[in-house]
Amino acid sequence: MRAWIDGDLLPDPTAPAIGVTDHGLTVGDGVFEAIKVVNGEPFALQAHLERLERSAAGLGLPEVDLDAVRRGVDAVLEDQVLPLGRIRITLTGGPAPLGSGRGDAAPTLVVVADAMKPWPASTSVASVPWPRNERGALAGLKTTSYAENVVALAEAHRRGASEAIFANLAGHLCEGTGSNVFYVVDGQLRTPTLASGCLAGVTRALVLEWYGGTEVDEPIEVVGSASEVFLVSTTRDVQGVHQWDDRSLEAPGPVTREVAELWRRREPELLGR
Repeated sequence: MRAWIDGDLLPDPTAPAIGVTDHGLTVGDGVFEAIKVVNGEPFALQAHLERLERSAAGLGLPEVDLDAVRRGVDAVLEDQVLPLGRIRITLTGGPAPLGSGRGDAAPTLVVVADAMKPWPASTSVASVPWPRNERGALAGLKTTSYAENVVALAEAHRRGASEAIFANLAGHLCEGTGSNVFYVVDGQLRTPTLASGCLAGVTRALVLEWYGGTEVDEPIEVVGSASEVFLVSTTRDVQGVHQWDDRSLEAPGPVTREVAELWRRREPELLGR
């Protein structure tokens, strides 16, 4: 693992480095991006940086210094052997009073790189009872306020699943704690719209661009008639779902296999970009 904070590469990436009054720590006032690394190269870096900017603007943080972010990315990747890894970029409100109000200090910028293991070809998921708020102030933003996801994922793990799936307040299928959901009904590949409150996933957007699919908001019960389901995310890429609650599914199904193979062919186009 390597860690870079506000321009400095840390000699010990596990040592204490963030002040106790940092607003990202005290109230979760921050945004982040997770970026896959393949053979030492970041994947779809530009798309992730653009989303980081959108999240920061939505949270009311200062404009992101993208040159500084890129320097941090270069610093944590330099001379590292990372056949498969991930970078996490975190931008917080910086030091602030101990409350919801922000201070006048500059934001804190953290970039970390570490190795990761590939996910299996398929997995199981669990529906959870807590809805996503598609009308909330943080809807669609990738913020560090992840406690809701922590609780939901713990429940999924308790039930033997690797991911928790949310409906939204309208009862429509929304997203996982760290993934977007695709499903096939009557031969048509579908995924929730961004109006559902789901995150505008980079992998989601690329699947729609490269393969196609229909964006539609439907009750979460629609998955009961789906012939196959798969998850997409920065770390999962395209992963089939073989179990949703008590229902078994073919995984990876034929559409999932097509999308996964297309992903493998086209992924090199965005390495280092």
